[in-house]
Amino acid sequence: YYRGLVVIFLSTILFDAYDETERRVIILCLNDFRNKLIAEGRYTDCVDELIIKFAHAKTVKLKIRR
Repeated sequence: YYRGLVVIFLSTILFDAYDETERRVIILCLNDFRNKLIAEGRYTDCVDELIIKFAHAKTVKLKIRR
């Protein structure tokens, strides 16, 4: 049973794995937060970088044991 997961490499050793649904929810929430910051007239640079990292994250297939 293979499942596509998005892997975010935070450093040379640490990484987090998200499935496609979780990735989509994270990007939507970050985009909502970005829109809120824009409405308040605040800078969105940090949120923009996170959206780019999640959007361009490497996808790998992992075998999940049951």
